[in-house]
Amino acid sequence: MLKADLIPGTVPNAVVGRVFDDGMSAIKAWREYLHLTQAEVAERLGVTLAVYAQMESVKRQSRVTRQQIADALGIGLEQLDF
Repeated sequence: MLKADLIPGTVPNAVVGRVFDDGMSAIKAWREYLHLTQAEVAERLGVTLAVYAQMESVKRQSRVTRQQIADALGIGLEQLDF
């Protein structure tokens, strides 16, 4: 499924499965689902790869950080916070 095929506000089963079955962070699951590299998302956020990698591995970021990441991924915050 392409990003353009997403229904606003929904979370694909593939993302949910990676989070709940594989224990992956929602941020990483979405990034991989959207076929983006860490470097691509870091560039969109204007941070270094190392900073983004740390953001992706933290269990829970601030709301502002989550919103920035959601924007960089092109999804809504509610899709990241399922």
